[in-house]
Amino acid sequence: MQVYRGKSVFGGIAVGTISVYSREEQQVKRVKTEDTAAELARYANANETAIAQLAALYEKAVKEVGESGAAIFEIHQMMLEDEDYKESVENMIRTQQVNAEYAVAVTGDNFAQMFASMDDDYMKARAADVKDISERLISVLNGRGAQAVNTKEPVIIVADDLAPSETVQMDKDMVLSFVTVHGSANSHTAILARTMEIPALIGTDIPLDESVDGKFAVVDGMNGCIYVEPDEQTLKELKDKQKEEREKKELLLSLKGKENVTLDGRQIMLYANIGNVKDLATVLQNDAGGIGLFRSEFLYLEKEEYPTEEEQFAVYKTVAETMAGKRVIIRTLDIGADKQCGYFKLEREENPALGLRAIRICLARPEVFKTQLRALFRASAYGNLAIMYPMIANLWEITRIKEIAQEVKAELASQGIAYGNPAQGIMIETPAAVMISEELAKEVDFFSIGTNDLTQYTLAVDRQNPKLEEFYDAHHPAVLRMIRMVVDNAHKAGIWAGICGELGGDITLTQSFLEMGVDELSVSPGRILPIRKIIRETDCRKESEKSN
Repeated sequence: MQVYRGKSVFGGIAVGTISVYSREEQQVKRVKTEDTAAELARYANANETAIAQLAALYEKAVKEVGESGAAIFEIHQMMLEDEDYKESVENMIRTQQVNAEYAVAVTGDNFAQMFASMDDDYMKARAADVKDISERLISVLNGRGAQAVNTKEPVIIVADDLAPSETVQMDKDMVLSFVTVHGSANSHTAILARTMEIPALIGTDIPLDESVDGKFAVVDGMNGCIYVEPDEQTLKELKDKQKEEREKKELLLSLKGKENVTLDGRQIMLYANIGNVKDLATVLQNDAGGIGLFRSEFLYLEKEEYPTEEEQFAVYKTVAETMAGKRVIIRTLDIGADKQCGYFKLEREENPALGLRAIRICLARPEVFKTQLRALFRASAYGNLAIMYPMIANLWEITRIKEIAQEVKAELASQGIAYGNPAQGIMIETPAAVMISEELAKEVDFFSIGTNDLTQYTLAVDRQNPKLEEFYDAHHPAVLRMIRMVVDNAHKAGIWAGICGELGGDITLTQSFLEMGVDELSVSPGRILPIRKIIRETDCRKESEKSN
């Protein structure tokens, strides 16, 4: 038995045969050409074909993993249409009189190196995307189709790394698990694996040769191991664990339709986090009580210009109507830091996480903010919609938001446009907001704690930097004490407080949050039923007695 360790990006147990996936290297030669017009035409045609392929991949991915998981293929289409990239390829064909394959390969390498050398982690990640689109173009120019895993039975895919396009093109019924030597927990492939609920490991020290290819193996996604040709005892233990996991899933399904009530009678609001309208199906499928975080920034990130009031109104109205009276909390625009929109033309910042982002952009550009608020207030007439403002750090920000909101309502009233009266809350994501939460609570209808940024700012650790993972401790006592302080101050003012960050879905902390008095947990749709189970088995009185 050989044991190889990696980092788990999605748990679960997979049992089957290993198939080593190796990307066929494309040899590109520099060929002199006299007919540069013909080469330019070849490149243009290949570009159109590649864009069409990506559009098809996007549609396939939307059906399998949802719109947010499929967004990478829209990004790749935009990269193929990027003027700088295209001009570099075309200029090389013209001036050096070379074949299109060579021009694409060199341009791809140059742009990838440029991105890789940048300080910003988000931009560094674009290096892999440039390589992916360049490889696609070269494949089209060479007349080669997409690679596939040829197998008659489901297998464990072992590879150096996997591009998003390779992952999506695979027949999901034939994939038991992904195990890669490279990759990161925030890579597109890792995100897709989590969305598809396939056990996956990255950074695994496994060889990519005949020593493992075709061998029987077990992937333990919970402990980050792959066992090649496991001994009988190990195999039995892991199969028992797999059976136990299946039984747990079946048991969870029986919780659909049940209330989120603790043994001592406390009603908990258990909501879902989503990024767009197409995620609504998973919200309903997992029986969420509402939507605790609708990330409205995706409306902006998916477009090449500011979304209009009518475009936004149509989306918000659809969400409100679809949820049929269940609460829908929409977070106002939250871009900046790791989420950039080119058409906003934001200046480069030394510390983007501490710069012009979220509510700061909205207050600095009230015309953009007003457009969104008009759409939100109008949509609130069609359902139980609430508005949530991110990155609050000062009382004056609340005052200014209220002034702008009143201006918007006055405008709508004067125009005879119907609007509702949505609850308005804020996200607690900064230590400053925690420390003045007693005063803030008197000005708003609810609090929602964004634990991702709160942890980052409290510990002074960049959560996007993979080198700092060991220093990023979401369970840090300081973070947990801040959460308790926020909840206590909310209750003093008679408002509710919830958690919508990743920590809300951490089942090891669910009982602690209930004991703290947290009123709402908003999590990814797949975490609804596991957390409901814990809620229904918890007696907050007993937990409180234990802590005293």
